[in-house]
Amino acid sequence: MAQEFTIKSAQIEDKINQLLPSQGGFQAGVDFSASTMVIPVVDLTETAEGSSLRQDLQTCFSHNSLTVTQIVNTTSTIINTTGYYRVFGTAGNLNSTNSIAITDGTTPKNVFNQVGSSTTFISELFDFIVLLEAGDSLTGTSASTGGFLDISTRQIADLAKNLVNP
Repeated sequence: MAQEFTIKSAQIEDKINQLLPSQGGFQAGVDFSASTMVIPVVDLTETAEGSSLRQDLQTCFSHNSLTVTQIVNTTSTIINTTGYYRVFGTAGNLNSTNSIAITDGTTPKNVFNQVGSSTTFISELFDFIVLLEAGDSLTGTSASTGGFLDISTRQIADLAKNLVNP
Protein backbone atom coordinates (compact mmCIF):
# COMPACT_ATOMS: atom_id res chain seq x y z
CA MET A 1 0.00 0.00 0.00
CA ALA A 2 1.26 3.50 -0.86
CA GLN A 3 2.31 5.91 1.83
CA GLU A 4 1.42 9.63 1.45
CA PHE A 5 3.51 12.43 2.91
CA THR A 6 3.76 16.22 2.62
CA ILE A 7 6.84 17.97 1.29
CA LYS A 8 7.76 21.43 2.60
CA SER A 9 10.64 22.73 0.47
CA ALA A 10 11.13 26.29 -0.76
CA GLN A 11 13.40 25.05 -3.57
CA ILE A 12 10.80 22.59 -4.86
CA GLU A 13 8.05 25.24 -4.62
CA ASP A 14 10.21 27.74 -6.56
CA LYS A 15 10.99 25.17 -9.26
CA ILE A 16 7.32 24.22 -9.68
CA ASN A 17 6.37 27.92 -9.89
CA GLN A 18 9.06 28.38 -12.56
CA LEU A 19 8.19 25.28 -14.61
CA LEU A 20 4.39 25.44 -14.24
CA PRO A 21 3.40 29.14 -14.16
CA SER A 22 -0.06 28.36 -15.56
CA GLN A 23 -0.84 26.37 -12.41
CA GLY A 24 -0.64 29.52 -10.29
CA GLY A 25 2.10 28.05 -8.16
CA PHE A 26 1.56 27.26 -4.52
CA GLN A 27 -1.34 29.02 -2.88
CA ALA A 28 -2.27 29.40 0.77
CA GLY A 29 -3.47 26.14 2.27
CA VAL A 30 -2.11 23.99 -0.57
CA ASP A 31 0.68 21.53 0.19
CA PHE A 32 2.92 19.64 -2.22
CA SER A 33 2.60 15.95 -1.49
CA ALA A 34 4.32 12.80 -2.60
CA SER A 35 3.61 9.12 -2.54
CA THR A 36 5.72 5.99 -2.33
CA MET A 37 3.53 4.47 -5.05
CA VAL A 38 5.42 3.75 -8.28
CA ILE A 39 3.71 5.40 -11.26
CA PRO A 40 5.16 4.62 -14.69
CA VAL A 41 5.95 7.60 -16.90
CA VAL A 42 5.74 7.26 -20.67
CA ASP A 43 7.82 9.85 -22.53
CA LEU A 44 6.17 10.76 -25.84
CA THR A 45 8.31 13.86 -26.45
CA GLU A 46 10.13 12.57 -29.55
CA THR A 47 6.92 11.45 -31.22
CA ALA A 48 5.11 14.67 -30.28
CA GLU A 49 7.98 16.66 -31.83
CA GLY A 50 7.69 14.68 -35.06
CA SER A 51 10.72 12.44 -34.59
CA SER A 52 10.40 8.78 -33.80
CA LEU A 53 14.15 8.11 -33.70
CA ARG A 54 15.94 8.20 -30.35
CA GLN A 55 18.68 10.83 -30.04
CA ASP A 56 21.51 8.29 -29.80
CA LEU A 57 20.23 6.58 -32.96
CA GLN A 58 19.77 9.93 -34.72
CA THR A 59 23.49 10.63 -34.31
CA CYS A 60 24.66 7.22 -35.50
CA PHE A 61 26.81 6.73 -38.59
CA SER A 62 25.77 5.10 -41.81
CA HIS A 63 27.54 4.52 -45.09
CA ASN A 64 25.52 7.30 -46.71
CA SER A 65 25.80 9.86 -43.88
CA LEU A 66 29.54 9.65 -43.21
CA THR A 67 32.23 11.52 -45.17
CA VAL A 68 35.86 10.51 -44.70
CA THR A 69 38.82 12.73 -45.65
CA GLN A 70 42.57 12.20 -45.31
CA ILE A 71 44.89 15.19 -45.52
CA VAL A 72 48.69 14.94 -45.84
CA ASN A 73 51.01 17.84 -46.76
CA THR A 74 48.24 20.11 -48.06
CA THR A 75 45.20 22.22 -47.18
CA SER A 76 41.81 20.81 -48.20
CA THR A 77 38.21 21.88 -47.84
CA ILE A 78 36.42 19.32 -45.70
CA ILE A 79 32.88 20.80 -45.71
CA ASN A 80 31.45 23.81 -47.52
CA THR A 81 27.72 23.26 -46.97
CA THR A 82 25.78 25.05 -44.22
CA GLY A 83 24.62 23.16 -41.14
CA TYR A 84 25.72 21.55 -37.89
CA TYR A 85 28.38 18.86 -38.27
CA ARG A 86 30.12 16.38 -36.01
CA VAL A 87 33.82 16.28 -36.89
CA PHE A 88 36.03 13.55 -35.45
CA GLY A 89 39.17 11.63 -36.23
CA THR A 90 42.88 11.34 -35.62
CA ALA A 91 45.77 13.72 -36.12
CA GLY A 92 49.36 12.56 -36.06
CA ASN A 93 52.64 14.23 -36.75
CA LEU A 94 56.37 14.30 -36.41
CA ASN A 95 57.82 17.79 -36.80
CA SER A 96 54.71 19.18 -38.51
CA THR A 97 51.61 21.23 -37.73
CA ASN A 98 48.04 20.06 -38.27
CA SER A 99 44.96 22.23 -37.98
CA ILE A 100 41.24 22.26 -38.67
CA ALA A 101 39.67 25.68 -39.12
CA ILE A 102 36.40 27.40 -39.94
CA THR A 103 36.99 30.05 -42.57
CA ASP A 104 34.80 32.70 -44.17
CA GLY A 105 37.09 32.69 -47.20
CA THR A 106 39.37 35.33 -45.73
CA THR A 107 40.04 34.62 -42.06
CA PRO A 108 40.55 31.06 -40.77
CA LYS A 109 39.80 30.38 -37.10
CA ASN A 110 41.29 27.18 -35.72
CA VAL A 111 38.97 24.71 -34.04
CA PHE A 112 41.77 22.19 -33.62
CA ASN A 113 45.52 22.74 -33.74
CA GLN A 114 48.39 20.30 -33.20
CA VAL A 115 52.06 21.29 -33.20
CA GLY A 116 54.50 18.42 -33.52
CA SER A 117 57.90 17.71 -32.10
CA SER A 118 61.06 16.96 -34.06
CA THR A 119 61.87 14.01 -31.81
CA THR A 120 58.52 12.46 -30.80
CA PHE A 121 55.60 11.29 -32.92
CA ILE A 122 52.33 12.74 -31.59
CA SER A 123 48.94 11.14 -32.18
CA GLU A 124 45.75 12.77 -30.97
CA LEU A 125 42.00 12.09 -31.22
CA PHE A 126 39.51 14.91 -31.77
CA ASP A 127 35.71 15.05 -31.70
CA PHE A 128 33.70 18.28 -31.87
CA ILE A 129 30.62 19.87 -33.45
CA VAL A 130 30.78 22.90 -35.73
CA LEU A 131 28.19 25.26 -37.19
CA LEU A 132 28.85 26.37 -40.75
CA GLU A 133 26.82 29.38 -41.84
CA ALA A 134 26.48 30.84 -45.35
CA GLY A 135 29.95 31.55 -46.76
CA ASP A 136 31.76 29.39 -44.18
CA SER A 137 33.76 26.27 -44.87
CA LEU A 138 35.73 23.83 -42.77
CA THR A 139 39.32 23.28 -43.90
CA GLY A 140 42.08 20.96 -42.76
CA THR A 141 45.81 21.60 -43.07
CA SER A 142 48.73 19.25 -42.70
CA ALA A 143 51.89 21.37 -43.10
CA SER A 144 54.29 18.63 -44.24
CA THR A 145 54.63 14.95 -45.08
CA GLY A 146 55.40 14.37 -41.40
CA GLY A 147 51.76 15.05 -40.46
CA PHE A 148 48.33 13.70 -41.31
CA LEU A 149 44.66 14.27 -40.52
CA ASP A 150 42.15 11.42 -40.83
CA ILE A 151 38.79 13.16 -40.58
CA SER A 152 35.23 11.84 -40.56
CA THR A 153 32.22 14.15 -40.68
CA ARG A 154 28.49 13.71 -40.35
CA GLN A 155 25.82 16.39 -40.69
CA ILE A 156 23.56 16.28 -37.62
CA ALA A 157 21.26 19.25 -38.36
CA ASP A 158 20.60 21.87 -40.98
CA LEU A 159 20.72 25.64 -40.37
CA ALA A 160 17.05 25.63 -39.34
CA LYS A 161 18.03 23.10 -36.61
CA ASN A 162 16.11 20.26 -38.25
CA LEU A 163 17.81 16.99 -37.33
CA VAL A 164 19.33 15.02 -40.20
CA ASN A 165 18.71 11.32 -39.77
CA PRO A 166 21.35 8.83 -40.94
